Amino acid sequence: MDRRKFLAAGALAGVGTALASTPTIASAVEPSRRRAPAVVRRAPMDAVRLGFIGTGGRGRSHVDLSVRRKDVVVTALCDIDPIELGLAEKQLADAGRPKAATYGANEYSFLDLLERDDVDAVVISTPWLWHARMAVAAMKAGKYAGVEVSAALTLEECWDLVNVHEETGVPVMILENVCYRRDVMAILNMVRQGLFGELIHMECGYQHDLREVKFNGGRDRAGVEFGEKAHSEARWRTFHSVHQNGDVYPTHGLGPVAVMLDINRGNRFVSITSTASKARGLHKFVVDHGGPDHPNAKVEFKLGDVITSVIRTQNGESIIVSHDTNLPRPYSLGFRVQGTNGIWMDVNRSLYIEGVSKRAHAWEEAAPYLAQYDHPLWKRFEQDATGAGHGGMDFFVLHAFVEACKAGAQTPLDAYDAAAWSAVTPLSEASIAMGGAPQLFPDFTRGLWMKRIQDFAMGDAY
Repeated sequence: MDRRKFLAAGALAGVGTALASTPTIASAVEPSRRRAPAVVRRAPMDAVRLGFIGTGGRGRSHVDLSVRRKDVVVTALCDIDPIELGLAEKQLADAGRPKAATYGANEYSFLDLLERDDVDAVVISTPWLWHARMAVAAMKAGKYAGVEVSAALTLEECWDLVNVHEETGVPVMILENVCYRRDVMAILNMVRQGLFGELIHMECGYQHDLREVKFNGGRDRAGVEFGEKAHSEARWRTFHSVHQNGDVYPTHGLGPVAVMLDINRGNRFVSITSTASKARGLHKFVVDHGGPDHPNAKVEFKLGDVITSVIRTQNGESIIVSHDTNLPRPYSLGFRVQGTNGIWMDVNRSLYIEGVSKRAHAWEEAAPYLAQYDHPLWKRFEQDATGAGHGGMDFFVLHAFVEACKAGAQTPLDAYDAAAWSAVTPLSEASIAMGGAPQLFPDFTRGLWMKRIQDFAMGDAY
């Protein structure tokens, strides 16, 4: 087939995709627009005026860290749940902070918050469906956007994050806290010092039994309900298990691995293949706890209990990414970092470095190495991170966002990272729908990955 016929066939495939709503490789083709990205730099500021969109459990954890800081003023809060909004207001009062303006009349009240002149930046901690559209609206309003994970659900939303960032020059940061986990940062330090040699293969994922999160009977009551009858994440998260079959939550594992592999900064994701197991876990949970006659026992859950994806990078590394939240299991992100000189695995808290480890072909405890190569950021801010959520890493991700806002500079995890990491969700769905067929990653940097320099957590950077 010559090039003209190939392009014509691709165009027809794209039309077929739109009509049939079936994802294909054509959906990964980037828009034709071209522009040079640039951050609109503003004058440095001593304190950041923060607005919070979403004040549920995750949002309030960010509020808690913010009121501890002298360089943050919380000026506005938004949530459609009056109870959650009231809890955030109480946080401010208990901390002796001024009362913030509040919004929550409807799902679009966040737009009113974004019109405020006393909001420099926003932290978005809402259900996934709203992440990208809220981040886009924030950038268009000239507000730095810190968005919880994942940042987008579709390729169109991924491109929206990139395109609006480039059009406005306003940064968006994906608030991936695991990039700042202490052991992960120590391993990053070891990777950069060459202990593992040239990186060859990585593994990661989100392996966390969330059955009790996806079902409950309302506030503080156990049950097997989701949607309107439920509380917190069960009101919205479970619907993704009903309607989607792909890796719906990839970034906790993939973010740290992407940083180690310099993705978007000398390297990039090229393609992905994904496979889904059958779906049994959620149905069994409903039957076991609600009985076979419960209405939710008739729900057909689309999300496979275990989603396995394999990503190929431009520089030749392979990455296995797992999503496993519907079956009984201990928590693990399943990290494996393997290079020409050795390997680390977090599930057994062990590593092996050829020529360094005490015995050949034998695992040894990783703890002494993690202490020896503790990342400078952790050494510097250990006391500040004490008591912060998720073992302290929540401090670091919010700290990085606030420092970028204060400096009027680019965020360390940016629009291109948000897009590339989040693209795993729609691409894995497409691959599974096509029997495991490879899907191509868009180049969200439009070739600039070849020139961009890695500066995450290097020197004075965060």
